[in-house]
Amino acid sequence: MINHEIKIAFEEYSAVEELNNKDHTLCLEAAKALKGSHSPYSNFSVGAALRLKSGRIIYGSNQENVAYPSGLCAERVALFNWGANYSEDPIEAIAVTAHTDKFIIEKPITPCGSCLQVMAEYEKKQAQPIRIMLYCQKGTVWITTGVESFLPFMFFEDRLVSV
Repeated sequence: MINHEIKIAFEEYSAVEELNNKDHTLCLEAAKALKGSHSPYSNFSVGAALRLKSGRIIYGSNQENVAYPSGLCAERVALFNWGANYSEDPIEAIAVTAHTDKFIIEKPITPCGSCLQVMAEYEKKQAQPIRIMLYCQKGTVWITTGVESFLPFMFFEDRLVSV
């Protein structure tokens, strides 16, 4: 038997104001994306903002549907928009935040497995990792580079990719 151990590293900031200007701005853009959320069932809004190499910002917000699970997470809304319209302009970073009137969100929310898998696909497609910022509007920001920190056993099979 071989015993393996996986460790991840991430940065933690106590407030968004501690970030460099580019990251601070992107987190605030993710908060702006909350306005587009359609979340009448959960009352849990999620906003995402992508910063592309060109400096363009792409937004996404969660979109719920009464015919659950027909909705889509904020991260995938933004990522699929990039894939459909801007794939020649690499993604440098994504910021994600959330809001609800039901309780205080005390720590950053993390993307679901489906969103992480889509990020992994697009990291592979653009051959570079994405800076991931999870922003809690009442405090903490977590930052890591590359989806592998969240999804170390992501699915990818090179033989499925057509050359």
